[in-house]
Amino acid sequence: MAAPVAESSTMYSVSIIGASGYSGAELTRLLLHHPKVELQELYAFSQAGKRVSDLYPALSCNKVYQPYGGENGSDIYFLALPHGEALQLVPPLVSAGKTVIDLSGDFRLRSLDEHEQFYKQVKSPGSVMTYGMSELFREEIVNAKAISNPGCFATSIILGVAPLFAGSESGMKVRAINSTSTSGISGAGRSSKTELSFSEMSENVRAYKVGVHQHIPEIMQALGTSASNPSFDFTFTPMIGSLVRGIYTILNVQLASYADADAIRKLYRAFYAKAPFVRLRDTMTEVRHVAQTNFCDIHIAHVTPSGSMVIVTAIDNLLKGAAGQAVQNMNLMLGLDETTGLSF
Repeated sequence: MAAPVAESSTMYSVSIIGASGYSGAELTRLLLHHPKVELQELYAFSQAGKRVSDLYPALSCNKVYQPYGGENGSDIYFLALPHGEALQLVPPLVSAGKTVIDLSGDFRLRSLDEHEQFYKQVKSPGSVMTYGMSELFREEIVNAKAISNPGCFATSIILGVAPLFAGSESGMKVRAINSTSTSGISGAGRSSKTELSFSEMSENVRAYKVGVHQHIPEIMQALGTSASNPSFDFTFTPMIGSLVRGIYTILNVQLASYADADAIRKLYRAFYAKAPFVRLRDTMTEVRHVAQTNFCDIHIAHVTPSGSMVIVTAIDNLLKGAAGQAVQNMNLMLGLDETTGLSF
């Protein structure tokens, strides 16, 4: 971890583009109570003209959603938009010297081919920003002006296996990872969809986008390989379940050789020793342990001498998987303690 920077009395103005969705609402809640920022403008499209408290009464915020017209008067901009929309809005903000944190997948992938394959959209060369996972890329984030916030499923998976890819000094080589991740319904966004209605999802679990989910290349890239030419076998089954928020991930990992359970647990504790929002649990974690927090809980549930293991992770998809991690990145970019405004 970088040496802590002495915090000044400077206050920063911040605006959110795409503030009316679930992630935007969580950002609003966090930033309203953040001690180092002043929430300036809340931009929305379909909800423009409506008062925040009418849409989200729990926020007790009287600001009115405004249509975004290219304004750049704030110091910091968060974008919480559907994939594809930030590609046009971010470059002018970056050119104007603004601090930018984008929560979509528009700027995550270095490979243009993989972006087109998994997002079904074309983007221009150079449309890549620093990947905002502080547990892996802290120094890059501290020195960045524009951040691409990780995806929710990707966060739960990458943090669950990253220590195994920490370098040759671990003496471990991953041969295969099979991940099954169940997300709360809020992960699909606020838009009304019949298949996500109460009558369709109550007491139900459903798999979707098996093998083609857009977080696959993001996960592989963060682990030092690629979806098109992977260094290990990776399968991912995303699921949606009848809970509002949270992601529960089961990782079945196969190493190439002998695995010692105590050595693996020691490796994880050392790797995350200075990560304030990662908790290594000795007992099984659950979604309710992390709901409404910015924590990622990890439990190494089972290890065999043959090199197979089961790792379980849990996060809140709207916080550590979106808004909370975005504020964590903002804190690092501003030279603040990364936990500022994130202690619930």
